Amino acid sequence: MPDPCFRRVLLKLSGEALMGDRQFGIDGGMLDFVADEIVSTRDIGVQVALVVGGGNIYRGLAAAERGVDRVAGDYMGMLATVINAMALQDCLEKRGVFTRVMTALRMEEVAEPYIRRRAVRHLEKGRVIILAAGTGNPYFTTDTAAALRAMEVEAQVLFKATKVDGVYDSDPMKNPRAVKFDSVSYDEVLTRNLRVMDSAAIALCRENRIPIVVYNLHGKGNTCRIIAGEKIGTVVQEKEQG
Repeated sequence: MPDPCFRRVLLKLSGEALMGDRQFGIDGGMLDFVADEIVSTRDIGVQVALVVGGGNIYRGLAAAERGVDRVAGDYMGMLATVINAMALQDCLEKRGVFTRVMTALRMEEVAEPYIRRRAVRHLEKGRVIILAAGTGNPYFTTDTAAALRAMEVEAQVLFKATKVDGVYDSDPMKNPRAVKFDSVSYDEVLTRNLRVMDSAAIALCRENRIPIVVYNLHGKGNTCRIIAGEKIGTVVQEKEQG
């Protein structure tokens, strides 16, 4: 395999990605698949940080629509991300990968508190870090947490692993004529409301020039192939001047 294009990456993984074909919770087969993808990425010499969502267990915003207090619902969603992070950690460590779960909410019995310098040191030692509980604040999504943590740990790229193979000009599930972008600017994502990530996350990446690669998680080996330089998915980055 060619030398990696990136040495340190942050992977944003939704909670729904862990459901597989289930309607709720964690699918064991999908958990194994994700763990294998992470191991393969680490084995080619890439430092890996993950931010995981919790939508497979609990969604704070959806709960607010049903009458649950928004702040309480968001904290419940943060706890769901910790469950997913612990499941991933167990799966990775069974494969011999040293892993640390770090949380924005203090819960030392199950995870380390997130401290930026400690997180960077774990990466330098070859450990996979899983960053849970979002930013630790209500009203902020795990997308925003991913952008924030990518900046803090100085990741070279933010990988957004999804169920689709990139960014389209409309929903490809509803519009068979939807057009896929190979590359799109941050500004166009915001202006056209392309729903790659929430607007706060896009703005953070734009201000700090962190490219976002949106791709299909379910394609075996996709993460490593992107790191090796293959053009897979859609790159969100600053528009080239010329």
